[in-house]
Amino acid sequence: MLVLGSLSVFGQGAKNIKINEVMTKNTASIVDEYDMHLPWIELANVSFTTFNVRGMYVTTDTTVLNKSLSVPDRVAKMSIIPNNEVRTNMGGRQHLLLFLNSLPTKGSTHLTASIDPDQPVWIGLFDGNGVDLIDSVTVPPLNENTSFARESDGAEEWSVKSTDAVTPGIENFIHVTESKVAQIKRDDPHGFGITILSMGIVFSCLALLCIFFTIFGRIMSHRQREKHASAKKAHRERMIAAQEEDEDERAFPAVTIKNHSVEETADDVYVAVISMAIKEYLDDIHDTESGIITITPKQTKWTRI
Repeated sequence: MLVLGSLSVFGQGAKNIKINEVMTKNTASIVDEYDMHLPWIELANVSFTTFNVRGMYVTTDTTVLNKSLSVPDRVAKMSIIPNNEVRTNMGGRQHLLLFLNSLPTKGSTHLTASIDPDQPVWIGLFDGNGVDLIDSVTVPPLNENTSFARESDGAEEWSVKSTDAVTPGIENFIHVTESKVAQIKRDDPHGFGITILSMGIVFSCLALLCIFFTIFGRIMSHRQREKHASAKKAHRERMIAAQEEDEDERAFPAVTIKNHSVEETADDVYVAVISMAIKEYLDDIHDTESGIITITPKQTKWTRI
């Protein structure tokens, strides 16, 4: 299962490699390491992951489509992409130029696949097993220094590019006369992309608002709980203090002192002394003293309760 899964992933990665642009009659375009103008093809990795194209095959011989051919016979009609070139390890959205009508001894990007610039030519890109056709294109006869290229990297539509629109080794660009609206209509004719993008923006904004108000609500709720807890704690402390004060009053009853004038206090004292004297007289209780009772008022700290 692991082996089958890895082969599936590898095959899926190979499908992301596309023949992106072809020039069959090169007289003033790019040159190779020897300043030679050779026909060339451009491969593009249309994914965002890295894939190594070493060991894959390029051919212009249509007989390789004959399924009765054995793998060795088919591979013999192809040009292999060498494994001694770091540029074959193609990163996401990267491009690789390969020169045709050449010899591998001239460089790691030179292939033996032949092209007749005055005739239509079929170009095929095969996987490393020499059996699976990854991509192919039939190139019409071209004028000098023009190319046959996809409208954009990996697009299904092909067109002939003028000399000033040829883009070897870089992304196929849109002509400057094409408006943004025309570009969107061409890239997204049914409007699915712009619809998904718009809905994605709206839902992203709603999600951000939801997250913001959720966090804000939790913060405010936390502050409210802290405030309520502080008020509850203060109330509890006041109740405890009141309870302790009540217990102190029960243990030591408070004495309420009312303010009276000195004359009212003296009269009360006189009445109390006279009442006591009458009481002793009636109870036949006498002290050894004269019959004269002398009462002298004395101011004290005691007052009437």
